[in-house]
Amino acid sequence: MIPRTRSLDRLPIPLPPSDQLLRYGLVLNVQLVAVVLYYSFSGLRLTEPRYVLFGLLWIDVGLLAVRGRSIPSGIPFRTRRRALAVATAYFGLLAVTGGLVGTGIESAGGLRVAWLTPGWGPALVYAGSTVSFVLMPAYVVGYTALAYLVYAALLETTRSAVGGVLGLLSCVSCTWPVVAAVGSTFVGGAGFLSTSAMQLSYDLSTAVFLATVALLYWRPGFGD
Repeated sequence: MIPRTRSLDRLPIPLPPSDQLLRYGLVLNVQLVAVVLYYSFSGLRLTEPRYVLFGLLWIDVGLLAVRGRSIPSGIPFRTRRRALAVATAYFGLLAVTGGLVGTGIESAGGLRVAWLTPGWGPALVYAGSTVSFVLMPAYVVGYTALAYLVYAALLETTRSAVGGVLGLLSCVSCTWPVVAAVGSTFVGGAGFLSTSAMQLSYDLSTAVFLATVALLYWRPGFGD
């Protein structure tokens, strides 16, 4: 007897509409062409394809998360302002610990464009005597998306800014990227672990980012 197959419309995970799948496919094809043109223009060699995948994952997942999570209406301006302040501080903390922004250096080199691996580049690099920054597209989009999700979470879970801050501090998913960035600093200087940490830094940071986006997007137990 031939077993009956489950129809697609009864799967536990709903599938996107066909027109939406077509748009996603078009976007992926455009990105593939853009990557090919990027390598042709920059003169880089494709040595580690997974780094390209990681960079595109940061950008695509970040944009999809922002697009899919709307800001609730009817929130008092004072609460929205405080939630925005917390989300901005969170983004700043990620930017510093993640290496986007740092202190100045003695050999200031000014502003330039670094042709890094697609997704991570082209990066806008500035080395000044007071401040320096490396604006890699993947990190800029990813950290902005995380801050946006934190902002939305604070508004949806509480009407009180104080309660929102407590919820943020008790949410493991909100603090993972910071802990991972700080922890990698200590591991990076641990002798023979330094090389392994550098080789896996993008792998680990991408895994942490994807898990953080998932937890902040669906927020299991956040409201508790």
